[in-house]
Amino acid sequence: MATFIYMVRHGESPKLPGGTERTRGLTAKGEADAHKITEKLRLEGIQVFYSSPYLRAIHTISGFAQEQGAEIQSVEDLREIHFSDGNMIMPDQELYPLLETMFADPNFVPVGGESIYKCQKRSVSVLQDILKQHSGQKVAIGTHGAVMTLMMNYFDAKYDLDFLLQTTKPDIYKMEFTGGTLMGVERL
Repeated sequence: MATFIYMVRHGESPKLPGGTERTRGLTAKGEADAHKITEKLRLEGIQVFYSSPYLRAIHTISGFAQEQGAEIQSVEDLREIHFSDGNMIMPDQELYPLLETMFADPNFVPVGGESIYKCQKRSVSVLQDILKQHSGQKVAIGTHGAVMTLMMNYFDAKYDLDFLLQTTKPDIYKMEFTGGTLMGVERL
């Protein structure tokens, strides 16, 4: 019996100077896209909802979860990778070169941040628990670009930095598992 994991990357979110990654919500476009996510997933039969504790990830799937009469289980270890000290918002012109360095050396730790290796280890552990606990079910996970890519990369190396850079906000990837083995991925 197959288990389906729907990786739902958050919608557009404002990057305001001085803000933190944890409390960033969605822009007006991000909110409108969250409604589109609900429409897209409505007929999928999703029973269970997990999310990063970051507001933008929760807000992207919250309308859909409410429509289904389900609670979102917020899990700290599904948070986005920490790129900097204090988890402050980092401008894209700083973030993209840092991502290149981190993907080239998974053990590289930015000042005050965490390595790709550490992020992948903590997030995949949660995903494996979800797969065991919800075998045969359909589960949505509100997530972020880098941590989503790292979870997918654990099962298939083709999900790398190039993959991350071509994803959109929002985005949905439907992963099919049999037991703990990834059988296929479909972009919705």
